[in-house]
Amino acid sequence: MSKATSWRCPFCGQVATIRDYDVHSEKSTLTIKNSVGRVTLYYHFVVCPNEGCNRFTLSVSLWKSRQEINGVETPFGATPLMSWKLIPPSDAKVLPDYVPKPIVYDYIEACAIKGLSPKASATLARRCLQGMVRDFWKIVKSNLFDEIKALEENVDAETWKAIDTVRGMGNIGAHMEKDINVIVEVDPEEAGILISLIETLVDDWYVTRHDREERVKKVIALGEAKQAQKKPSPPQA
Repeated sequence: MSKATSWRCPFCGQVATIRDYDVHSEKSTLTIKNSVGRVTLYYHFVVCPNEGCNRFTLSVSLWKSRQEINGVETPFGATPLMSWKLIPPSDAKVLPDYVPKPIVYDYIEACAIKGLSPKASATLARRCLQGMVRDFWKIVKSNLFDEIKALEENVDAETWKAIDTVRGMGNIGAHMEKDINVIVEVDPEEAGILISLIETLVDDWYVTRHDREERVKKVIALGEAKQAQKKPSPPQA
């Protein structure tokens, strides 16, 4: 029996049950003498089982490896030497179409560049945040610091502190330190944490508002339908 795994498609956003026949993996080992040693390249396809999507993802990773006594090549080490998400090129989630396009584009780019340039990713997360504050909360001031300060009374303390952290880390990428010899790094994991906050705020702000509006529309439509039923039928000719 195939082993089932829960998986979210990055294209259609649906959570699906992935079985062995939805996955194709292969590997190739470099056995030529080189400065790194024996390495194995693994590539991994997953096909979305949702018939309305049916798109595939492709990821590749390069590991130090060794050949066991039985001839099987196995990777070793806690992490790969390098890894790549080729299709799609990042782990960006599918954001709802009612989120403003400039915010979506900055979010997608922040995800795509996270591994290559975490500082740039943090800066784009900062841009996403500013766009959301201006669009959702209608707070527009001369700079993000003042906008976030004005936001403080509208959100809980922990959320506000997290939002201010995104601003601060985005500044690392956007502005050089006064002492140019001081280098403050942002690593991919830290950039990923900032991106995850953007995803949380999209859910908490845009998705929650949209779902509430849809529920209210259904109640109003139901009320109008019931009122229409109360109207007397026109007299028969």
